[in-house]
Amino acid sequence: MKCYNDVEKRLAIGGIKIYLLLNTNRKVKPILKWAGGKRKLLPELMQRVPEEYNCYYEPFVGGGSLLFQLLPEKAVINDANTELVNLYQVIKNNPHALIEDMKKHKNNEEYFYTIRKMDRDDETFSKLSDVEKASRILYLNKTCYNGLFRMNRSHHFNSPFGRYKNPKILDEETILGISDYFNKSSIEIMNADFEVSLKKATKTDFVYLDPPYDPVSETANFTTYDGNEFGKSEQIRLKKCCDALDKRGVKFLESNSATDFILEQYQGYHIDHVLMPRMINSNAKKRGKVEEVLIRNYE
Repeated sequence: MKCYNDVEKRLAIGGIKIYLLLNTNRKVKPILKWAGGKRKLLPELMQRVPEEYNCYYEPFVGGGSLLFQLLPEKAVINDANTELVNLYQVIKNNPHALIEDMKKHKNNEEYFYTIRKMDRDDETFSKLSDVEKASRILYLNKTCYNGLFRMNRSHHFNSPFGRYKNPKILDEETILGISDYFNKSSIEIMNADFEVSLKKATKTDFVYLDPPYDPVSETANFTTYDGNEFGKSEQIRLKKCCDALDKRGVKFLESNSATDFILEQYQGYHIDHVLMPRMINSNAKKRGKVEEVLIRNYE
């Protein structure tokens, strides 16, 4: 299966991509604001995506910027964040119920914290339906400070209220667009360890890896988006997973921090350095361009 990286080529092959591109009521783009999202990095990523592959794998899918840019006809997407995966499952299977539930939400600080604290009470949270859980996490993401999807080690959403004047809480077109794409393509959605999600990848497939980045300093250790630490031991395990993919002939592309640790880990692979803006930081003075690396095992 060939993957086409521009509108003209997509229109040439027909099927799902023509439908999604021509139906103006079906926008396919990320539904979430996401810390570490790859919208700004897309031009660099697209230059390095292989022209042909059978199945697209993304084991740390997050907001899915590259996924929704490529629109592969066959994909396996995965994330360790159970709430995120539930949201994608609900968008796929029950988008209209999600849209209806989203209409109840208010851009109000007191209301925000009432909704946020639901996951502090296991009994209350367990009574929520999958649609209500998806609606809750999407609302919090749209109205929290700086789009910072953050969970503490107790798996509680802990970003503060954003105080935005008029956030777009309900994006009906995007919900329906993603649902159309998920249902008209072969998309498997997983909530597993990254290694498990890659077990079936073969030499005809392509893997994009966007893990929590290796911290650039001792204090910049924001590596717990889903409540689980992704520290040095996990980075080493990821590197071993990349080695296993390489031995199987699977093409992979990884984005990560340009730290000495990462550069040492991936010696022998193609490493490109890029400067990218980082706009999500609780301290505005620390926002700006940072050096990242793109690592791949193919020309």
